[in-house]
Amino acid sequence: MSDLSEYKSFFNEIIEAINSAKYKTYKSINKFHIEHNFEIGKIIVENQKKHNWGKSIVDTLSKDINKVVDGVKGYSSQNLWRMRQFYLEYRNKPHFIKLAQKIPWGQNLLIMHMIKDDKEKEYYFSTTDKMGWSRAVLLNQIKGNAYKHHVTDLKHSNFDEALPVHLAEQANDALKSKYNLDFLGITKPILERELENRLVEQIRDLMLELGYGFSFIGNQYKLKLGQKEYFIDLLFYHRFLRCLVAIELKTVEFEPEFAGKMNFYLELLDKNEKHIDDNPSIGIILCPMKDNIEVEFALKINPKPIGVSNYKLTDELPKSLEGKVPSSEELKQMLTKAISNAGIKDHSEDDASN
Repeated sequence: MSDLSEYKSFFNEIIEAINSAKYKTYKSINKFHIEHNFEIGKIIVENQKKHNWGKSIVDTLSKDINKVVDGVKGYSSQNLWRMRQFYLEYRNKPHFIKLAQKIPWGQNLLIMHMIKDDKEKEYYFSTTDKMGWSRAVLLNQIKGNAYKHHVTDLKHSNFDEALPVHLAEQANDALKSKYNLDFLGITKPILERELENRLVEQIRDLMLELGYGFSFIGNQYKLKLGQKEYFIDLLFYHRFLRCLVAIELKTVEFEPEFAGKMNFYLELLDKNEKHIDDNPSIGIILCPMKDNIEVEFALKINPKPIGVSNYKLTDELPKSLEGKVPSSEELKQMLTKAISNAGIKDHSEDDASN
């Protein structure tokens, strides 16, 4: 027992050293990355002004960079424009540059695009750094008006207790998309799953409360194809529409692959779960942000009836659900649109007459 206790202490010391190295490496790389993007933005702005170049120069620059720097995705036209905007936003605010260097590029972009007030920006910079918020967590904090609650509630933080876990996720969030440093080896999405589980629970409870013909079937509902298993966040049956309704909850802004995945789920539902008298299954994707043009194109290439909506604050919701779910009216609008696209008849009047 003595040897086992000594080994555990030895093992914990090694793990602590590994985690410390991960975090120090992340902070060093991240600082360089933000400085690098700021400098590129500065060079673009100065040369556009010097040579009177228009917008097309950025597209040309992106294509030429990617011919030389093979396999690097960070120099797309869109990202170069973001670097340019980043420079213009903070060139006269050195204090913000120091804050920006402490958090990943993705989180910087969210703050830059969504927050206008300087004090509010400073809050999200500092709290993202201290709490180690991933991009998805930061987005949901902004959507939930965390700054407003911070100012009005003045709650104490648990930074010291929570920091190690959050830092591991923040390092993972930054490194997995930009760098390939195998020794860092962070693979577990620590807070993302926790956040998603909580949101799924709230959505399920809300739908149960709302009624509107929804009958809850299950969450993390299992589908099988051959030897593989797949899981739908929430599955309902709508007795007026007489169809299955699959709901997928995302903690990040809409991406086209979400529609493809939902289309796949609906195909499995229609093949394996749908009753012969049921209408085709409907999918709803809830995410905190979406680009309408991107959504439109994504849905064009996926034939199944799918609705996409961003969840946001609404005064009518209970306090416990603020910032986590759409209103009942928004849900009804999403279903109406999906039903229309699928050519499904609403049988609520038929049921009422019976």
